[in-house]
Amino acid sequence: MPQANSPAKGRKETRIQKKNRAAILDAALDVFSAHGFRGSTVDQIAKASGLSKPNLLYYYPSKEEMFTALMSNLMDTWLDPLREMQSDGDPMTEILSYVDRKLQMSRQFPRESRLFANEIVQGAPRMLEMLATELKDLVEEKALVIQGWMDAGQLNQSHPKHLMFSIWALTQHYADFDIQVRTLMGTEDPYDAAPHHLETIFRRLLQPS
Repeated sequence: MPQANSPAKGRKETRIQKKNRAAILDAALDVFSAHGFRGSTVDQIAKASGLSKPNLLYYYPSKEEMFTALMSNLMDTWLDPLREMQSDGDPMTEILSYVDRKLQMSRQFPRESRLFANEIVQGAPRMLEMLATELKDLVEEKALVIQGWMDAGQLNQSHPKHLMFSIWALTQHYADFDIQVRTLMGTEDPYDAAPHHLETIFRRLLQPS
């Protein structure tokens, strides 16, 4: 039975309802990525969305429901670049393309990256199940692909999972530490030189001797 203050399940939303729901989640993304789950309030999100608190709670009865909706969407976005790695492609091209996709994600979705990082730092209490299932399964699958390339002599030997961790660390840094990066880079856009720099690092690491 649907809650009294939320849209009935299965009922098609109107254009206005869809617009309001999108505005709420966009505002929630701003607030959560800046303050983390614990430091964020429904009042902050309502103010950022331009909706009254009662109106916001009509769509999402709690802060937890807003966060869950965001994290569910984020996990799909987060996994897509790794899903695109093809086992029948050229190994070096596939790895470097994955690095580039992750870097572009940091450029295009910095709030999402910071939200993900904040949740992980807090012990991932609201997304541990997703990490232990969707993410873990995909990482295991792609690690086997990468190990196969290494065993075939197509890439230099390295630990596949640590390789992925390194890719994540070096690409997501640009979003998670954006203010530090931009302060130190001055007027230079950090994303101008980053692609070549990261390609050089990973090509040298993985190029067979």
